[in-house]
Amino acid sequence: MPPTTPQRRKQDESGENWREEAVSAGSLRQVDLDRGTNGWAAPPGDLFQLRARGYFSGGGGKRGKAAASADWLLRPAGVDWLRSHARLDHLLARDDVPVAAAFRRARLRKDPDAHFLLAVNLQVPGRPDAYSSVFYFAAEAPIPPDSLLGRFVYGDDAYRNARFKIVNRIVKGPWLVRATVGNYGACLLGRALTCRYHKGDDYLEIDVDIGSSAIATAILHLALGAVTSVTIDMGFLVESQSEEELPEKLFGAVRIAQMEMGSAKYVETATEEPETAGKAAPGFRVGSARVANDSRHQERASGKASRSMSCQERLGGGEGSNHS
Repeated sequence: MPPTTPQRRKQDESGENWREEAVSAGSLRQVDLDRGTNGWAAPPGDLFQLRARGYFSGGGGKRGKAAASADWLLRPAGVDWLRSHARLDHLLARDDVPVAAAFRRARLRKDPDAHFLLAVNLQVPGRPDAYSSVFYFAAEAPIPPDSLLGRFVYGDDAYRNARFKIVNRIVKGPWLVRATVGNYGACLLGRALTCRYHKGDDYLEIDVDIGSSAIATAILHLALGAVTSVTIDMGFLVESQSEEELPEKLFGAVRIAQMEMGSAKYVETATEEPETAGKAAPGFRVGSARVANDSRHQERASGKASRSMSCQERLGGGEGSNHS
């Protein structure tokens, strides 16, 4: 159990917790793991099959896999479901992202549980608007630099591309979606898709461009066509590539439950102001984007959600690859 510091005593007495603030500030609401809809939940890690000890010495394959640890390396800190006229990059550098703002405030007041923020931004191409599904995970203790996660966080992009892995499982959905997504249940995202990494002193954001792959775009188009009836679990991890690095362990996981396209929060991008404007915690800079919720934007969301993806518009990108 961590030692009781004055900051921790003050937090315990007030009942405040920056992660709770961040979770409630995210644009997609947290719902019950088993019964919730149009929201997100945090599935336990043991629902996923990952590489276990003996995977490499035993020849790999299904016999070398086992249920992961129920715990994650990082803690869930909220989910955003956003849309904009253009692709949304480097969200953690903006001043209109409430989850990042909650983390900044915690860092400024030296909250003992606010050490590092990792965001996975799945960028969904579309017309007239692009979408982003953003998952935030927080470290409540320093990340050891020599750990697998530490080498990923503090390493270079080549290492990250070779290691950044997603595992999927369809919890609920039409047979066609279950069969199609099941074929791509595990994938090295850094090799299958274009990933952009934005590193600050106390954060890492991974922007995953789904439009960079024709196959990924087609699969996503299929899933979005039935999005209100689909519940999917996504686990994120740094892939183990030697026996010494086993067993694999998720750094975070999220369940998206029957999400509605029209519930995305519109983010209006304005011309950026100089980085010296305002104050930010270490690793963050201040931008000038703002959120708009006027009727014109709401009408676009509800009236044209079905056009958010087009396979033919995105064909010609690189192909994704199956991975285990």
